[in-house]
Amino acid sequence: MKLSAGVVLGLATLGGIGRLPKAPGTWASAAAAILAPLLFLPLPMPLRLGVCLGIYLVGVQAATRAEVLLQRHDPGCVVIDELLGQWIALCATASPAPWWELVLAFGLFRLLDITKPWPIRALERRIAGGHGIMLDDVVAGLMALGGLALLRVLLP
Repeated sequence: MKLSAGVVLGLATLGGIGRLPKAPGTWASAAAAILAPLLFLPLPMPLRLGVCLGIYLVGVQAATRAEVLLQRHDPGCVVIDELLGQWIALCATASPAPWWELVLAFGLFRLLDITKPWPIRALERRIAGGHGIMLDDVVAGLMALGGLALLRVLLP
């Protein structure tokens, strides 16, 4: 079943968040961090991982089709990758989540997603289409997850 262009773009832009004129990726990450305590963190770890896999699979398809529909490579309005990256960064956070962990996870993920240190930028440049759009945020999320784990150890 092929989804309509409106549904695809709705998924890719997270209901239009990606169409905001300034910093759509930051707004999408903020929305993901705000919604995580309600929709993601209460889930047991196996379900969290399944949700992340599902977002990845849907995101690859939506991002690939959005590139075709919008006739642009890696369109800035595609922000489903920010949802995935932010939730990966929060994957090991307890529920209920301490507010400071939500803020730190948000900050670490955005810093990594914006600055794109190695290997994030390399992935973004080498892998085309929806996989490339999604994978750089997967790696940024994993790096933020690791940074958050390190901070938990260092800051009692």
